[in-house]
Amino acid sequence: MSKSAKWFLAILGILALLFIGFVALVLSLVSVSTERTETFTTGTGEEIAVVDLKGTITSSDDLVRQFKKYRRDHAIRAILLHVDSPGGGVVASQEMYDEVRKTREGGKPVIVSMGSLAASGGYYVSCAGSRLVANPGTLTGSIGVISEFLQVGDALGKLGISVKTIKSGKMKAAGSPTTRMTPEEEKVFQDLMDDVHRQFIAVVEKERGLSHQDVVKLADGRVFTGEQAVALGLVDTLGTFEDAVKIAADIAGIKGQPALVRERRKEYWWESLFGNMGETIKDVKQELLERPVLS
Repeated sequence: MSKSAKWFLAILGILALLFIGFVALVLSLVSVSTERTETFTTGTGEEIAVVDLKGTITSSDDLVRQFKKYRRDHAIRAILLHVDSPGGGVVASQEMYDEVRKTREGGKPVIVSMGSLAASGGYYVSCAGSRLVANPGTLTGSIGVISEFLQVGDALGKLGISVKTIKSGKMKAAGSPTTRMTPEEEKVFQDLMDDVHRQFIAVVEKERGLSHQDVVKLADGRVFTGEQAVALGLVDTLGTFEDAVKIAADIAGIKGQPALVRERRKEYWWESLFGNMGETIKDVKQELLERPVLS
């Protein structure tokens, strides 16, 4: 073997090792446990736990884990759920709603503080709170469901590309991006969306004490400001995050200034080099898989 060939193989081997190492790093980031957290406390009074629900809802794991932990912790007198979310996956929203409701019904107050946005799935989860607090300019509501299907069959045909689908069961390929949706298939998906919408409406009726007719009028997907939401009965009161802390302390019977207990995520050395690549990949994967969405 010539010297140049040996050099070529050596360089190729190094590049292969680097590639394998990079793939292993990405996979490890994607599979990082959500329990890589630490707890810190601000203040010295009786404790209120603060749980954040931020961004698009793709998974319920982190919020459910925190609520279970704080529900069992007798030192935590109340939980403040800080919501700033446009909504997201149906199942994840429902799982979080159930966990918040269990906590409230178990006797531990859950006060919801709405930030800039507490819409759709964010509002669905909020409905389980003992008291809902919104800023005047908060955007909330958006009681609706959406599911989108990319249709690329015509575009592929123009490029001379065809797709052959082999299936058993006439609805098995329903929603495929490569075939035009039939009226029958469209009705199936519309019925699915209508059923999830019905479930959303039922939660709002039950939790907000509103009539079915009143909720149906509001459940067309529109958003409301905090002021409008209070007037319509979708939110209890106007206030800031600090106001919500005071309300939580009052309901929990805490005298004086409460201590706030929060979790924060531990940052490892690779995150300082690569940022949150793993979380971004994980979120994109879940965003693609979570359909339909409360939005």
